[in-house]
Amino acid sequence: MTDGISEESADVVGVLTERIEARFDMGMDQLKAAVAAAPTANPDATDVVKWHGLLVEAQSVLERAEDDLLAALETQPSEVDDPTMGLAHRVNAAVTARDGRAMVVRWLLDPDAPGKKDLAAERLARFRARSGPAVQTSAPNRPAGTPASASAWRPARSAR
Repeated sequence: MTDGISEESADVVGVLTERIEARFDMGMDQLKAAVAAAPTANPDATDVVKWHGLLVEAQSVLERAEDDLLAALETQPSEVDDPTMGLAHRVNAAVTARDGRAMVVRWLLDPDAPGKKDLAAERLARFRARSGPAVQTSAPNRPAGTPASASAWRPARSAR
């Protein structure tokens, strides 16, 4: 199955692992250990390690699916049967999962990726001290001349 896949796609895990190691200036094992020891110290590193793990897992699933498909194709006559076609669909699904996870890792590694500026601003806003309570603590002002309706606070009477 790898004949039609570009060299970058075939080794997407290796390429992204190298980019991660360069970005954080340490090997993956060191980075995983650092994140395990202090998961909140660097949210970017924690996210990258999580998604790299998911990417590695997806690559393993893809490789097993490809091996199963190749083994089935070796035993097939000229026409492919339904179980073998099911294996081909499994390979396609595994490629999609792997490529989607690779896209997330690429996005996490790109500081200028679309949505990153907004995400950084949102994170900053969450950490800033609030100037007041999050929920309004006093009754809203009513327009002048509008009496408070006591019936609005009583349950409606049921008709018997």
